[in-house]
This record gives sequence, C-alpha cells and structure tokens, in this order.
Amino acid sequence: MNQAIFFAKGHATENDFIIISDEDAQLDLTPQMVAQLCDRRAGIGADGILRVVKAKHIADSTGLSIDPELWFMDYRNADGSLAEMCGNGVRLFSHWLYSRGLVDTTSFDIGTRAGLRHVEVLSADKFDATVRVEMGEAEVTGLSTCQIDEQTYAGLGVDMGNPHLACVVPGLTAEALTKLELKAPDFDTDFFPHGVNVEIVTELQDGITNMRVWERGVGETRSCGTGTVAAARAVLADAGEGEGVVTVRVPGGEVEVEITETGSTLTGPSKILALGEVTL
Repeated sequence: MNQAIFFAKGHATENDFIIISDEDAQLDLTPQMVAQLCDRRAGIGADGILRVVKAKHIADSTGLSIDPELWFMDYRNADGSLAEMCGNGVRLFSHWLYSRGLVDTTSFDIGTRAGLRHVEVLSADKFDATVRVEMGEAEVTGLSTCQIDEQTYAGLGVDMGNPHLACVVPGLTAEALTKLELKAPDFDTDFFPHGVNVEIVTELQDGITNMRVWERGVGETRSCGTGTVAAARAVLADAGEGEGVVTVRVPGGEVEVEITETGSTLTGPSKILALGEVTL
C-alpha cells in the first residue's frame, strides 16, 4: 500500500534536510525509506532527515534521561543510518518548531541523541531565521590522521556528540581549499570505531577560517554544524588559543562559533524552502 508523507524541505548554510512531523511516532521510518527520500534523483533529495517527534516516544531507545514532553530531533543520515547530532539540523529543526507554533518561546531545549541542546531563535519568520545553539563542550580526544586521495592529513580528534577529525593544513589558502578533490577518507578505525566526519581547514587568520567536510553516511556536504565547531576548536588550538570566536566559512555560507572554557555555541542562518507531499 502506498504511503503519503507530508514534508518540508530546508537548509542551514546549504546543508539540506527533509523535515517530517511525526509527533506520536506513527511513521516506521526505515533506513531504506530514508535513503529513498534523500536520493537526489529518485527522491526529494537531502543530506538527511529531521523527524519531529515527542521525546517520550523515542528517549527510551537512546538511554538518555529527557523530559518526555520535549521535542526530539530524530536525525537520520542520507544513507539511513542514525546520527547523534547535527548542528545545522538543530538550527533548521528549531526554526520549524518556532515558526509553526510548536513552541511558544524563542528560547527552549531540544532532545538529541547527544543529549539536550538549548537553542535561541534570534529572528524568524516562516521561511528565514537566525538561530544560536548551545553545542556543549568541544572535547578533544587526541591526535590522529586520515588519508584522502593519497594525501595524508593530520588532525585533532574532537567529540561533539558525534566524532570529528579536524585537520588544519599549514599554508592552505581558501582558494586552494576549493580545488581539493575530497573523497571518502581512510582513517584509524581503532581511534574512530563508529566512523568519523573529516574537516579540512585553513589556518586562523583575522578570526576567520575556511572549511570543507566529508560527513560519514553522506559524503561531502556544503556545511556541517558540529564540524564547524570542531574546526573552530582545532584552529584556535593551532593558534595557541583555548577560547575565542571564529567565523567559519563553508561552501554553503558562514557561521559564527564561540569556544568557551565550558562549552561552545553555533550561530547561523536557517531557511525553509518548500512544503509538500510524497508517496512511497
């Protein structure tokens, strides 16, 4: 039997997502269904799916202690795999909740598989918003390397609730970064047993860094929210700094990341592009 699914499509710095509102978890969102919906030729096309669901229907499966009445961002990568966290996705998810009247304040908490994330909607209408997300500690897990297209990159392992390897490349310019051919990285599976998101990053200059990213379960994306925080942590460390504010420029735009002694914040845009219905 064909199943009709109502959806919205949006992006945050061109990291694009399908939003599916499923408050009572009635939809059996299988990996195959996710992959089909995210297919850019045979489906709607997206880097992932944000399912809008009440925490009480899903928190038990995460092992987290979350208020059952909170909204939970059930995030799936484009290949159907579950992901702990997505910084760009949280901005779009928050924008959706606020602009559709599902929350009645500009400051609220969202449940994710990486734990609670506090968000503040700085401005919003039904289509455009600017959102700040408290991303938690950018925890350094050590040093590691990866290989992409026969080039070896050394980087800082950063845990943002999901795993990152942020590689600051000495002397790399923003122009040269755009010309790199990114492919699926070979990495240390003992260091990253659950896979890894790899960021290739320019050195910090005047508070600005440039980044490209290869996301596990997706491939190269135009942006990665948790990746921009990992990149900011890495470029600050490379510059001998433990804290600071960094503008991170990605192919899809730019965001502002603040690294503090106790945590981090990510501030950037969100755009809702379309509403629709698809039949599987």
